[in-house]
Amino acid sequence: MTAKGWTSAVAFALALGVAGEALAQAPACEPAKLATKYPSLVGKTIKFGADPQTPPYTMRDGADFNKIIGADTDLARAVFDCQGIKYEIFLGGWSGLLPATISGQIDVFWNNLYYTAERAKQVDYVLYMQAGTGALTQAGNPKKIGGLDQTCGTTAAAGLGTVEEAALKKEDEKCKAAGKPGVTVMTYPDLAAGIRLVQTGRADIMMTDLAIVESLAIDNPQTYARAFKILTGFTIGAAVKNGNDELLKAIYEGLVAVQASGGQKAIFQKYKIDPDLQVAAEIKKD
Repeated sequence: MTAKGWTSAVAFALALGVAGEALAQAPACEPAKLATKYPSLVGKTIKFGADPQTPPYTMRDGADFNKIIGADTDLARAVFDCQGIKYEIFLGGWSGLLPATISGQIDVFWNNLYYTAERAKQVDYVLYMQAGTGALTQAGNPKKIGGLDQTCGTTAAAGLGTVEEAALKKEDEKCKAAGKPGVTVMTYPDLAAGIRLVQTGRADIMMTDLAIVESLAIDNPQTYARAFKILTGFTIGAAVKNGNDELLKAIYEGLVAVQASGGQKAIFQKYKIDPDLQVAAEIKKD
């Protein structure tokens, strides 16, 4: 064998070794190992909370009212199945799911939950996507609102306690400081109530997650339009009560395996969410 041949053979062998090591370390779904990896979850049925009126993240199947589908719901199922964890869905209004998680009424809040430092004081996150904010308005955008800086003198709706509510209140202050009419901020307890505010014209815009706004505008072009969008830099994750570390680890490792298989991007594509919004799974605490 020539020197060149030896060099090639060695390089090939090294490459095989590296590849073999990578394969050995590649995350994989191992539902049969639940007892050895996460013993506290054996025999337990995890309750994950979701609001069925938050399309495309969680919603009722049009063909079967009792079936819950959506990007978040499918992703949660994929992760729990990957780890061999039994689960059931707990349905409720979005604004009530965080208190339900903190109080222990449910184990996981998995429904378009933005990470904020304030929330992280009470729950721990596994992040999986970045977020954008959209403004839903009536078809034709009758007030021609093209950005947050064009909301002075309008009525705007946001979910109670959300980052959008905080942004609108801040914009209200800026409008008044500039000698302009302020923003009348209305809050709603759940997404359906917010949508009705826009539908009936009581609110000029409703600010919420971008994918929700685009889904509503695409599916109902005679009723709604997207006024504008903002890439916020926020991230979204599943949340568990502080101190529930084994469940947090199980979700993280399951999510890593699902992402590695391409499962999360496939779910996003199914529900018309930009797959590039996926971010590498990450545990984040306060």
